[in-house]
Amino acid sequence: MRSTAHQRDDAAAWDVARPERPSRVAGVTMAGFGVRSLTALRMVPHPGLTLVLEFGAGQPIVDDAAGRQQRGSLVAGLGFGFGGAVRARGENVVCVQVRLSPLIARAVLGASAADLQGAAVSLEDLWGREAARIREQLGEVSSWQDRFALTDAFLARRSEEGPALDPEVAWAWDRIVTGRGLVRIDSLAAELGWSRKRLWSRFRSQIGMQPKLAAKLVRFDHAAHRLVAGEGAARVAADGGYADQSHLHRDVVAFTGVTPTTVAGEPWLTVDDTAWPATKHPPKTRHERLRDR
Repeated sequence: MRSTAHQRDDAAAWDVARPERPSRVAGVTMAGFGVRSLTALRMVPHPGLTLVLEFGAGQPIVDDAAGRQQRGSLVAGLGFGFGGAVRARGENVVCVQVRLSPLIARAVLGASAADLQGAAVSLEDLWGREAARIREQLGEVSSWQDRFALTDAFLARRSEEGPALDPEVAWAWDRIVTGRGLVRIDSLAAELGWSRKRLWSRFRSQIGMQPKLAAKLVRFDHAAHRLVAGEGAARVAADGGYADQSHLHRDVVAFTGVTPTTVAGEPWLTVDDTAWPATKHPPKTRHERLRDR
């Protein structure tokens, strides 16, 4: 499926494609993008890793807060863009973008979410010549569905060869995600029969951030998409587990560097209902189901 999304700030058109069927690899979703002109796009933190496989005439360029620059295909770690200082730009960019659960990052990428520590690295640094081969193969096929199939087969082969995370850490991550970040970390540790310190240590060594910060990131992600959908900040704060609207405001500014009002129009998020439609209407929480009765 192909469609066109528009940046709200300058009406620049993005050609967006979606696979016709889900990935065979659990924890993988993808979309295709063709962008004529990408100008200082703010990268918004996401509770997953981002793999960008470019194969067009131009290259995406990512500038981070420390002044480092990445060109071409890359991998961005969990929560990349924290603080709102990371920007992407480029002309005539065509790419397959893959979102990866941190649970399968090591198997697919050869590097864990903890290895990346929320930063972006060149795909060539991770995969060597394999990065050039996949770029060449993507450029040789003419349809988006063929590109998705090629990418999916490639990721499936890699995932079969790589190691898995500790099942307890995977369980804790899944509980955080399915609970929209509204979980108590002490309760997760108790259910595992672990101490709080042990859970924090294992989780951070494999996921790359403390479980409490992971929960905040997941909660922020859901709140941000509801703001984009046009819901009021007060309602989003009340339903999203924030103490009040000021609490939501502080978290949004911490993650993005801008206010909730500005986040509601961020192109990185507004394109999601086209590229990643599952994020537009996530399942309701128990609180929301009771409220809507």
